[in-house]
Amino acid sequence: MLSIDFIDETNEVTEKETSLITGLLQFAAEKEGIKEECELSVTFVDNEAIRQINKEYRHKDAATDVISFALEEMGEGEVEVVGMEGMPRILGDLIISVDRTKEQAEEYGHSFERELGFLALHGFLHLLGYDHMEKEDEVIMFTKQKELLEDYGLSRE
Repeated sequence: MLSIDFIDETNEVTEKETSLITGLLQFAAEKEGIKEECELSVTFVDNEAIRQINKEYRHKDAATDVISFALEEMGEGEVEVVGMEGMPRILGDLIISVDRTKEQAEEYGHSFERELGFLALHGFLHLLGYDHMEKEDEVIMFTKQKELLEDYGLSRE
């Protein structure tokens, strides 16, 4: 079961759209075999805000569509937190640009809702450890995205 904390800094995302994201990510979590309680946040921002975040954390001075901050990535020198039994698994944070979502929906010729669902799912898969830096990983992640979106009924129109 996913618990999603939505923060809309744009005041543009409707309850219907957050419900769509909740349903899609719950569906994806079930398909991925996630059984435990999990938490994540989804923050909706404009292009300027995501550009600043992208510049600060990824050293890319450009607006992007979605940024994922996974809290479970165990890198070299990181310490595993113990004593968290019974607490929800915290997956991380997604930041989605509403401006880029609109632009890309128009560019790809589908609905804002479909693009928003795609970006939320893409970011969610990153939180689960999927990546697309290498060609083999890209094929795996993008195939999974496409299948989940189609199975949920959000395929490209």
